Amino acid sequence: MFVDYFSYENPGDPFSLFSASHLIMLGIGVLFVITFVVFGKYIRNHSLLHTWVRYILIAVLLLSEATLNLWYLTAGEWDVRETLPLQLCSLSLLMSMVMLVTRSEKWFEIVYFLGIGGALQALMTPELFYDFPHYRYFHFFIAHIFIILASIYMIVVEKKRVTIHSVWRTMLVLNGIAVVIFFFNRWIGANYMFLAHKPANPSLLDYLPEFPWYILWLEIIAAFIFLLLYLPFLLIKKRDSKDI
Repeated sequence: MFVDYFSYENPGDPFSLFSASHLIMLGIGVLFVITFVVFGKYIRNHSLLHTWVRYILIAVLLLSEATLNLWYLTAGEWDVRETLPLQLCSLSLLMSMVMLVTRSEKWFEIVYFLGIGGALQALMTPELFYDFPHYRYFHFFIAHIFIILASIYMIVVEKKRVTIHSVWRTMLVLNGIAVVIFFFNRWIGANYMFLAHKPANPSLLDYLPEFPWYILWLEIIAAFIFLLLYLPFLLIKKRDSKDI
């Protein structure tokens, strides 16, 4: 029945990594990113379309967070230890909305690394128990794809850029957030940002040492991913310097 697709109890098969339903959503995400890149200049040059695209991104991100909390509440499963928006992607989603509203370069340089870095990892190895066509399946992929699209929009439409200094500032912000959440987890017995233990679903963390050593490895991996995300901007900078 239709209502089963919103049930907290999973009425169907559990989500399977790199299954057809997983690969289809990854493909849709890639198509969205390509569309933004290809039509970025067109969107930028049409002020009304420019505004509407930004509002749509904000609305989808806002609705994804609002409907998720409504789903938890109606199912009687809202829990301060599990459902606060304190996972990295939830924080990135909220920061993406602030970035889109303010169109701030300072917000962009943080959200670009945290949002794309975190969302890509989540999309590749989802901590997801519900498969197509459950609400949570659609919510998970839509939210993470739009986190990425928010930063892509800022690059191709708003023409925002990051520098090597942005990498280190983002690392400082990430560590500041992690310290606060680590102690918050200890206080309430939660596992936000997976700072208390590894997630239950298969993930990249399964290949890392046990607590607390995997946190150190996550620092190294985050720095590496941020540097990789900076690489396109470095190449653009070098290309532009040659053209002068």
